[in-house]
Amino acid sequence: MSDATLMPDAGTPAAVLAADRLPPLLFALAIFTSAALVFVVQPMVTKLVLPMLGGSASVWNTAMVFFQTALLAGYAYAHLLQRIGSIKVQVGLHMLLLVLAALFLPLRINGWLGDPDPAAPIGWLLLTLAASVGAPFAVLSATAPLLQAWYARVRAGHADGQNPYVLYAASNLGSFLALLSYPVLIEPLATLSGQRLGWSMGYGLFVLMILALAAVVWSRRLDRSHEPAPLARSAPIPWSEKIRFVLLAAAPSSLMLGVTAHLSTDVASAPFLWVIPLALYLLTFVIAFQSKPVIPLPVTMVVSAAVAALSVVMVAFRSIEWPMAFTVNILAFFFLTLMCHQLLAARRPAPDRLTEFYLLMSLGGVVGGAFTALIAPLLFNMVWEYPLVLLLVGLFRPWGKGELSPRQWGAVILAIVAAAVPVLISIALNADDYARTIFYAKSPLMMPQLTILVLLPAVLCAFVLRDRALVFTGILLAMTLSAQWVGRGHDTSFSDRSFFGVVRIANVPDDRLGGDVHVLTHGTTYHGAQARNPLFACEPRMYYARVTPIGQSALMVGRRGPANIGVVGLGTGAMAAYKRTEDRMTFFEIDPMVDRLARDPNWFTYISNCAQGPIRTVLGDARLTLAKEPAGSYDLLVIDAFSSDAVPTHLLTVEAIEGYLKQLKPTGVVILHLSNRNLDITLPAVAAAQALGVPRLHQMTLQGPDTPDLAEASTEALILSPTEQGLADFRRDPRWIDPTETDVTAWTDDYVNLFGAMQRRYFPPEPAT
Repeated sequence: MSDATLMPDAGTPAAVLAADRLPPLLFALAIFTSAALVFVVQPMVTKLVLPMLGGSASVWNTAMVFFQTALLAGYAYAHLLQRIGSIKVQVGLHMLLLVLAALFLPLRINGWLGDPDPAAPIGWLLLTLAASVGAPFAVLSATAPLLQAWYARVRAGHADGQNPYVLYAASNLGSFLALLSYPVLIEPLATLSGQRLGWSMGYGLFVLMILALAAVVWSRRLDRSHEPAPLARSAPIPWSEKIRFVLLAAAPSSLMLGVTAHLSTDVASAPFLWVIPLALYLLTFVIAFQSKPVIPLPVTMVVSAAVAALSVVMVAFRSIEWPMAFTVNILAFFFLTLMCHQLLAARRPAPDRLTEFYLLMSLGGVVGGAFTALIAPLLFNMVWEYPLVLLLVGLFRPWGKGELSPRQWGAVILAIVAAAVPVLISIALNADDYARTIFYAKSPLMMPQLTILVLLPAVLCAFVLRDRALVFTGILLAMTLSAQWVGRGHDTSFSDRSFFGVVRIANVPDDRLGGDVHVLTHGTTYHGAQARNPLFACEPRMYYARVTPIGQSALMVGRRGPANIGVVGLGTGAMAAYKRTEDRMTFFEIDPMVDRLARDPNWFTYISNCAQGPIRTVLGDARLTLAKEPAGSYDLLVIDAFSSDAVPTHLLTVEAIEGYLKQLKPTGVVILHLSNRNLDITLPAVAAAQALGVPRLHQMTLQGPDTPDLAEASTEALILSPTEQGLADFRRDPRWIDPTETDVTAWTDDYVNLFGAMQRRYFPPEPAT
């Protein structure tokens, strides 16, 4: 192309000259803004819907599938709009849809479908999101490919117009910064009402930006000869290449939701962790579509091979220290996703195929997300989809040519031998009860550490053969099977999953508890245990033991006479051991699978054998179901609803606690179980009690050093009552103390600060002097 083609004609109108000099910054700013709006709305809207479905990571993953599907709809609309030859008509139609979508503002979750059915929540969630935010999200998501296509036409004949894909980096940068700012800045500083208002104002600002761009494009009416011409058509994308695009986009999408489920279920459960994988996912797009990537593809290929080989080993073990597990999994996810996206960027078609390319990428995102969030939970009883996709991504690596050399064959044999050793050790240990107790019960980290150490040669062999995709993937498969055999096979008698998470039942023998003990776990957290020996079976264990705050409250209320007891969170049903013939007891449980297991005498017998009289279970989110109970009818409410190690935050807000108090008799009490490894949820609960001005007491009990591990557990709790008379008995017990006043902001239905809760747990403030 000669310089003459870039020179405007002397008769070109001034407006057209302005358009020809239009800086990329204006387009980039509009794309950046639309992307920020698209992705900040995702955690915001998911927070709005969480109170109806609890705190499960599956709520986020299912919402992500909806947003990916809406993104696909937006990209399909953008692709179809490009079939209209006139860019001015395209601009006009898009402006019309932006205005119509504004009718859904401010964003809210409408109640057209009523309350969700706990047995089938996915359909309700998808339809509710579609009816509530589908239109503005889909129209906004179409903006990035549309503006890039318009930019390619408006800047045709200029060097920057030949590569509009660089604007995709601006789009994903906006998404990345918006997501990171949500848990760190937006959530701690703004209420949900303020967030919704701010988002609506941002939407209005964006519409003004599009109006400005439309004015520039529309100004070409001054000279119809300067209507931006359609781009020259390149050869169609072959079907084989289309399938490759879809697969390369599907794998990172599946990995994103898979690592989210793994980290939330098997490592640490804190909802703001859900944002991190999505933010890194978007960051890989920023890097991949840069004109000069910060991390070149050859570097990505090397690093991704190393972290992938290490992660397939570590993903099997729940007892590994979570900072290490979190770091390795996040690095593996980031570099494998970056590898796929850089391979996509390297194969991107000519600018005239831009919207088709983005449509195929979006389709891949939906395929990967739907597999992980919707299909895998039906196929697998654990989070198997994550290690499975970690393996399959290896097939995108270079396949190499020719036969393996003798040295390479030696590496393959060494890797297979190394993978077999942990399995043989595990089989030998399981055959010896004493050795099994030493390795698994007394030293739970010993076997994972030994396995990782033994598999390190296999990790090195896989790394050496990283440019032989089939061999590399085969070695990773052997390592995965070995680690999973050791990590999952020795202690799990039962495992299943529902929408609300993975539940396992393990048999952990303890002679001091009469032999076998069944333990219920959700993620990495014990949710109860029961000795199987009939002499010990009806003694409540762990958080519900008689010496814990929960056990004390049940005994204290029982001394007052016949009691009506409500328990939010069923677990093993251990609280049923406190029910006498004259008492009434109701469990409020969101997961039907947990209710089924707690009532199955093959696993737990607190309800079937220990309770004196029938036990009632009400299924659904406790905020919704408890509100339907008669007011002023309960003597004791126990709030003990955990999703792995995290209490659903909507159960600890001022409004929630006020609702519990309304359900109590004048002398009734509500006890909030606040034990948590990752978040400080005690101070927000104390702040809520302060805001309501109700009497309160606090207790923290520590497990005795000589107590069997599963007999009792360290427990922290806050007890409240509508009246001082309700706490009179508890005040006479020196184990209960008045909590120190706090200046932490109370959580409300409109404001929750999870980042601050984590910060206080890991970086506690200095005590006042």
